[in-house]
Amino acid sequence: MPRPAQKDAVDFLHDQHDEVRALFLSVATTVGRPRRRAFESLVRLLAMHETAEEMVLYPAVKAGGDAWKRAAKARLAEEDRAKKTLAALEKLDPDSPQFADLFVAFRADVEAHAEREEAEIFPMLESTQDEGRLEMMTKALRADEAVAPTHAHASAPESALGNIVTGPAVAVVDRVRDAIKSASN
Repeated sequence: MPRPAQKDAVDFLHDQHDEVRALFLSVATTVGRPRRRAFESLVRLLAMHETAEEMVLYPAVKAGGDAWKRAAKARLAEEDRAKKTLAALEKLDPDSPQFADLFVAFRADVEAHAEREEAEIFPMLESTQDEGRLEMMTKALRADEAVAPTHAHASAPESALGNIVTGPAVAVVDRVRDAIKSASN
């Protein structure tokens, strides 16, 4: 089915999944500084993307009933595991054998998660939300990403409320850390 010209929440998230896939490929096929930069971009995108999904996408899906709540719970559990693994990867040298081994498994898990979202969650959303609502959700996703943490945090919440309570403070710390790192490079 052809996608509409205007971006809605599903288009927006599909595009981010494609960007994540491209960054995974870049990390997997480079070494040294290019790998480190690609990995830093991947970390930032995943941290912001997952936070925004937890705040916008999953509350909308959970409103669809018990079966949808179970699907959302399963995908959120995958995201939580991914956050923990991404936090562990951030502590490793991207050119180390330990990073390479963990990265391969992480990539497979995240790509499988994205495929499940695209096959299961996105159609649920499209079947319950009209075009106007999906476009409003895109604005909410972008706004949430603008104030989301830029790094994975193993103990980060996986709920909208948890992200509202802790997200902004963590995001400020992450962005200061990013600025310091950028200034020192």
